[in-house]
Amino acid sequence: MTQVADRVRRFRHLHESGCFVIPNPWDVGSAHVLAGLGFPALATTSAGFAWSNGRRDAHPSLEETLAHFRALAESVAVPVNGDFRDGFATAPEKVGAKVALAVRTGIAGVSIEDSTGDPSLPLFDFPLAVERIRAARHAIDASGTGVLLTGRSEGFVAGRPDLVETIRRLVAYAEAGAECLYAPGIRSREDIEAIVKAVAPRPVNVGVGSDFTTVAEMAAAGVRRISVGGALARAAWTGFLQAAREIAERGTFSSLAPVVTGAEMERLFDPR
Repeated sequence: MTQVADRVRRFRHLHESGCFVIPNPWDVGSAHVLAGLGFPALATTSAGFAWSNGRRDAHPSLEETLAHFRALAESVAVPVNGDFRDGFATAPEKVGAKVALAVRTGIAGVSIEDSTGDPSLPLFDFPLAVERIRAARHAIDASGTGVLLTGRSEGFVAGRPDLVETIRRLVAYAEAGAECLYAPGIRSREDIEAIVKAVAPRPVNVGVGSDFTTVAEMAAAGVRRISVGGALARAAWTGFLQAAREIAERGTFSSLAPVVTGAEMERLFDPR
Protein backbone atom coordinates (compact mmCIF):
# COMPACT_ATOMS: atom_id res chain seq x y z
CA MET A 1 0.00 0.00 0.00
CA THR A 2 1.41 3.39 -0.96
CA GLN A 3 1.86 6.17 1.58
CA VAL A 4 -1.02 8.15 0.11
CA ALA A 5 -3.36 5.16 0.14
CA ASP A 6 -2.43 4.49 3.76
CA ARG A 7 -3.19 8.10 4.70
CA VAL A 8 -6.57 7.90 2.99
CA ARG A 9 -7.33 4.72 4.91
CA ARG A 10 -6.32 6.31 8.21
CA PHE A 11 -8.33 9.43 7.46
CA ARG A 12 -11.43 7.38 6.76
CA HIS A 13 -10.90 5.43 9.98
CA LEU A 14 -10.84 8.68 11.98
CA HIS A 15 -14.38 9.41 10.79
CA GLU A 16 -15.79 6.08 11.97
CA SER A 17 -16.02 6.81 15.70
CA GLY A 18 -15.09 9.30 18.39
CA CYS A 19 -14.30 12.98 17.88
CA PHE A 20 -11.00 14.37 16.61
CA VAL A 21 -9.54 17.82 15.99
CA ILE A 22 -8.20 18.53 12.52
CA PRO A 23 -6.34 21.88 12.82
CA ASN A 24 -5.61 24.07 9.82
CA PRO A 25 -2.01 24.95 8.94
CA TRP A 26 -1.35 27.61 6.33
CA ASP A 27 2.12 26.59 5.18
CA VAL A 28 4.64 23.76 5.43
CA GLY A 29 6.16 25.07 8.67
CA SER A 30 2.85 25.27 10.52
CA ALA A 31 1.87 21.86 9.15
CA HIS A 32 5.11 20.35 10.44
CA VAL A 33 4.57 21.78 13.92
CA LEU A 34 0.92 20.70 14.17
CA ALA A 35 1.77 17.17 13.07
CA GLY A 36 4.57 17.16 15.64
CA LEU A 37 2.07 18.08 18.37
CA GLY A 38 0.27 14.81 17.70
CA PHE A 39 -2.81 15.83 15.74
CA PRO A 40 -3.93 12.81 13.70
CA ALA A 41 -4.83 14.80 10.57
CA LEU A 42 -4.59 18.33 9.19
CA ALA A 43 -6.73 20.47 6.90
CA THR A 44 -5.69 23.33 4.67
CA THR A 45 -7.27 26.77 5.11
CA SER A 46 -7.93 28.79 1.99
CA ALA A 47 -7.94 32.01 4.04
CA GLY A 48 -4.71 31.28 5.90
CA PHE A 49 -2.98 30.27 2.68
CA ALA A 50 -4.16 33.43 0.90
CA TRP A 51 -3.01 35.71 3.73
CA SER A 52 0.42 34.06 3.79
CA ASN A 53 0.73 35.08 0.15
CA GLY A 54 -0.40 38.65 0.73
CA ARG A 55 -3.88 38.23 -0.71
CA ARG A 56 -7.48 38.01 0.42
CA ASP A 57 -9.28 34.69 0.81
CA ALA A 58 -10.37 32.98 -2.41
CA HIS A 59 -7.82 34.83 -4.53
CA PRO A 60 -5.12 32.14 -5.02
CA SER A 61 -5.48 30.38 -8.36
CA LEU A 62 -6.29 26.74 -9.01
CA GLU A 63 -2.65 26.04 -9.86
CA GLU A 64 -1.43 27.71 -6.67
CA THR A 65 -3.96 25.79 -4.59
CA LEU A 66 -3.01 22.45 -6.11
CA ALA A 67 0.66 23.19 -5.46
CA HIS A 68 -0.21 24.10 -1.87
CA PHE A 69 -2.10 20.82 -1.40
CA ARG A 70 0.85 18.89 -2.76
CA ALA A 71 3.40 20.73 -0.63
CA LEU A 72 1.49 20.17 2.61
CA ALA A 73 0.63 16.55 1.83
CA GLU A 74 4.27 15.79 1.10
CA SER A 75 5.56 17.61 4.19
CA VAL A 76 3.81 15.52 6.87
CA ALA A 77 3.06 11.87 7.54
CA VAL A 78 -0.54 12.48 8.67
CA PRO A 79 -3.55 12.77 6.33
CA VAL A 80 -4.34 16.22 4.91
CA ASN A 81 -7.79 17.46 3.90
CA GLY A 82 -7.87 20.03 1.09
CA ASP A 83 -10.12 23.10 1.31
CA PHE A 84 -11.08 23.27 -2.37
CA ARG A 85 -13.48 26.19 -1.96
CA ASP A 86 -16.17 26.07 -4.68
CA GLY A 87 -14.22 23.64 -6.83
CA PHE A 88 -12.90 26.56 -8.92
CA ALA A 89 -15.91 26.24 -11.19
CA THR A 90 -19.68 26.60 -11.33
CA ALA A 91 -20.83 23.89 -13.74
CA PRO A 92 -20.86 20.38 -12.22
CA GLU A 93 -18.78 18.83 -15.00
CA LYS A 94 -16.09 21.46 -14.50
CA VAL A 95 -16.13 20.95 -10.74
CA GLY A 96 -15.61 17.24 -11.36
CA ALA A 97 -12.67 17.92 -13.66
CA LYS A 98 -11.00 20.16 -11.06
CA VAL A 99 -11.62 17.69 -8.25
CA ALA A 100 -9.95 15.03 -10.39
CA LEU A 101 -6.83 17.19 -10.33
CA ALA A 102 -7.04 17.87 -6.59
CA VAL A 103 -7.26 14.23 -5.51
CA ARG A 104 -4.00 13.48 -7.33
CA THR A 105 -1.98 15.84 -5.11
CA GLY A 106 -1.67 13.41 -2.20
CA ILE A 107 -4.50 14.77 -0.05
CA ALA A 108 -6.69 12.33 1.87
CA GLY A 109 -9.85 14.44 1.81
CA VAL A 110 -11.36 17.30 -0.16
CA SER A 111 -14.23 19.69 0.56
CA ILE A 112 -16.60 21.46 -1.82
CA GLU A 113 -18.74 24.39 -0.70
CA ASP A 114 -21.93 25.92 -2.06
CA SER A 115 -20.95 29.59 -1.69
CA THR A 116 -20.88 31.65 -4.89
CA GLY A 117 -18.95 34.69 -3.62
CA ASP A 118 -21.79 36.87 -4.95
CA PRO A 119 -23.51 38.81 -2.09
CA SER A 120 -26.70 39.14 -4.15
CA LEU A 121 -26.93 35.35 -4.58
CA PRO A 122 -24.58 33.91 -1.93
CA LEU A 123 -25.44 30.23 -2.42
CA PHE A 124 -25.70 28.17 -5.58
CA ASP A 125 -29.29 27.22 -6.37
CA PHE A 126 -30.22 24.03 -4.57
CA PRO A 127 -30.37 21.67 -7.62
CA LEU A 128 -27.08 23.00 -8.97
CA ALA A 129 -25.40 22.74 -5.56
CA VAL A 130 -26.43 19.09 -5.27
CA GLU A 131 -25.20 18.26 -8.77
CA ARG A 132 -21.85 19.87 -7.98
CA ILE A 133 -21.40 17.49 -5.03
CA ARG A 134 -22.52 14.58 -7.21
CA ALA A 135 -19.92 15.53 -9.83
CA ALA A 136 -17.20 15.64 -7.18
CA ARG A 137 -18.30 12.19 -5.99
CA HIS A 138 -18.09 10.77 -9.53
CA ALA A 139 -14.63 12.28 -10.04
CA ILE A 140 -13.30 10.75 -6.83
CA ASP A 141 -14.80 7.36 -7.66
CA ALA A 142 -13.29 7.47 -11.14
CA SER A 143 -9.88 8.33 -9.69
CA GLY A 144 -9.79 5.24 -7.50
CA THR A 145 -8.05 7.23 -4.77
CA GLY A 146 -10.73 6.82 -2.10
CA VAL A 147 -10.30 10.46 -1.05
CA LEU A 148 -13.00 11.42 1.46
CA LEU A 149 -15.50 14.02 0.24
CA THR A 150 -16.86 16.74 2.54
CA GLY A 151 -19.92 18.71 1.48
CA ARG A 152 -20.13 22.22 2.93
CA SER A 153 -23.16 24.51 3.14
CA GLU A 154 -22.10 28.10 3.72
CA GLY A 155 -25.36 29.84 4.58
CA PHE A 156 -24.33 30.82 8.11
CA VAL A 157 -21.17 32.57 6.88
CA ALA A 158 -22.60 33.89 3.61
CA GLY A 159 -25.53 35.88 4.93
CA ARG A 160 -28.20 33.15 4.80
CA PRO A 161 -28.33 31.77 8.37
CA ASP A 162 -31.31 29.46 7.83
CA LEU A 163 -31.00 26.19 9.76
CA VAL A 164 -33.83 24.46 7.90
CA GLU A 165 -32.29 25.26 4.51
CA THR A 166 -28.82 24.34 5.75
CA ILE A 167 -30.03 20.95 6.90
CA ARG A 168 -31.93 20.42 3.64
CA ARG A 169 -28.74 21.05 1.72
CA LEU A 170 -26.52 18.90 3.93
CA VAL A 171 -28.93 15.96 3.73
CA ALA A 172 -29.02 16.29 -0.05
CA TYR A 173 -25.23 16.50 -0.22
CA ALA A 174 -24.99 13.31 1.81
CA GLU A 175 -27.40 11.61 -0.58
CA ALA A 176 -25.30 12.89 -3.51
CA GLY A 177 -22.16 11.27 -2.10
CA ALA A 178 -20.63 13.59 0.50
CA GLU A 179 -19.18 11.45 3.28
CA CYS A 180 -18.75 14.22 5.84
CA LEU A 181 -20.99 17.26 6.25
CA TYR A 182 -19.99 20.75 7.37
CA ALA A 183 -21.87 24.02 7.92
CA PRO A 184 -19.35 26.73 8.88
CA GLY A 185 -20.62 29.37 11.29
CA ILE A 186 -22.90 27.06 13.31
CA ARG A 187 -22.33 27.72 17.02
CA SER A 188 -25.52 26.74 18.86
CA ARG A 189 -25.40 23.34 20.56
CA GLU A 190 -29.03 22.77 19.57
CA ASP A 191 -28.33 23.58 15.91
CA ILE A 192 -25.29 21.32 15.88
CA GLU A 193 -27.22 18.44 17.39
CA ALA A 194 -30.00 18.96 14.84
CA ILE A 195 -27.50 18.68 11.99
CA VAL A 196 -25.86 15.60 13.49
CA LYS A 197 -29.25 13.92 13.81
CA ALA A 198 -30.40 14.92 10.31
CA VAL A 199 -27.39 13.50 8.44
CA ALA A 200 -26.71 10.47 10.67
CA PRO A 201 -24.87 8.19 10.33
CA ARG A 202 -22.66 10.46 8.20
CA PRO A 203 -20.04 12.29 10.30
CA VAL A 204 -20.31 16.03 10.92
CA ASN A 205 -17.49 18.60 11.02
CA VAL A 206 -17.91 21.70 13.18
CA GLY A 207 -15.71 24.77 12.73
CA VAL A 208 -14.48 26.34 15.96
CA GLY A 209 -12.92 29.76 15.45
CA SER A 210 -13.35 31.09 18.99
CA ASP A 211 -13.84 29.80 22.54
CA PHE A 212 -17.56 28.99 22.34
CA THR A 213 -17.15 25.27 23.02
CA THR A 214 -14.76 22.45 23.90
CA VAL A 215 -13.82 19.13 22.34
CA ALA A 216 -15.69 17.31 25.11
CA GLU A 217 -18.86 19.29 24.45
CA MET A 218 -18.70 18.67 20.71
CA ALA A 219 -18.07 14.97 21.27
CA ALA A 220 -21.13 14.82 23.53
CA ALA A 221 -23.16 16.49 20.77
CA GLY A 222 -22.19 13.72 18.37
CA VAL A 223 -19.70 15.74 16.33
CA ARG A 224 -17.04 13.59 14.71
CA ARG A 225 -14.56 16.22 13.45
CA ILE A 226 -13.55 19.71 14.62
CA SER A 227 -11.61 22.14 12.45
CA VAL A 228 -10.49 25.70 13.20
CA GLY A 229 -10.38 27.21 9.70
CA GLY A 230 -8.24 30.34 9.59
CA ALA A 231 -8.26 30.81 13.38
CA LEU A 232 -4.72 29.54 13.99
CA ALA A 233 -3.46 31.76 11.18
CA ARG A 234 -5.32 34.68 12.76
CA ALA A 235 -3.79 33.84 16.12
CA ALA A 236 -0.32 34.00 14.55
CA TRP A 237 -1.15 37.26 12.79
CA THR A 238 -2.49 38.67 16.08
CA GLY A 239 0.91 38.31 17.74
CA PHE A 240 2.70 39.65 14.68
CA LEU A 241 0.43 42.70 14.38
CA GLN A 242 0.65 43.50 18.08
CA ALA A 243 4.44 43.49 18.03
CA ALA A 244 4.80 45.25 14.69
CA ARG A 245 2.32 48.01 15.59
CA GLU A 246 4.03 48.63 18.91
CA ILE A 247 7.37 49.07 17.17
CA ALA A 248 5.92 51.28 14.43
CA GLU A 249 3.72 53.44 16.66
CA ARG A 250 5.60 53.60 19.97
CA GLY A 251 9.16 52.66 19.19
CA THR A 252 9.14 50.07 21.97
CA PHE A 253 9.62 46.30 21.94
CA SER A 254 7.75 44.89 24.95
CA SER A 255 5.61 42.63 22.75
CA LEU A 256 8.73 40.68 21.85
CA ALA A 257 9.47 39.77 25.49
CA PRO A 258 7.20 36.67 25.75
CA VAL A 259 7.88 35.21 22.31
CA VAL A 260 9.39 31.76 21.86
CA THR A 261 13.14 31.69 21.57
CA GLY A 262 15.08 30.99 18.42
CA ALA A 263 16.43 27.84 20.07
CA GLU A 264 12.91 26.55 20.70
CA MET A 265 11.97 27.24 17.10
CA GLU A 266 15.05 25.36 15.91
CA ARG A 267 14.07 22.37 18.05
CA LEU A 268 10.63 22.31 16.40
CA PHE A 269 12.28 21.74 13.03
CA ASP A 270 15.09 19.44 14.19
CA PRO A 271 14.99 16.46 11.80
CA ARG A 272 16.41 14.07 14.40
